[in-house]
Amino acid sequence: MGASKSEFFTAEQNELASVFKAMSHPARVAIIEYLLKVDTCICGDIVNELPLAQPTVSQHLKELKNAGLIKGNIEGTAICYCINPDMMKKIEDHFFAISKQLKNKCC
Repeated sequence: MGASKSEFFTAEQNELASVFKAMSHPARVAIIEYLLKVDTCICGDIVNELPLAQPTVSQHLKELKNAGLIKGNIEGTAICYCINPDMMKKIEDHFFAISKQLKNKCC
């Protein structure tokens, strides 16, 4: 979809589309799962967990951060990443609303 068409959708729809696009890569799913498992971590820890080079992991972290899925705090020369609970709540609410509507439908 061209960028010019995004104006026809709500801010929430555009935000969720951005989040789902960020989650559309298996490495990013793996990063989210790792952060959930360890609560917070430094980029180097993630590099040790994934079969990817450090610059590649950094690029994936940037995409996740830009989408609002994770947050990063600077600790000395490293950045400590964690899940953004506010965004996770938005995703949860979105899927809960879908699930609730599906219960009232039949095929």
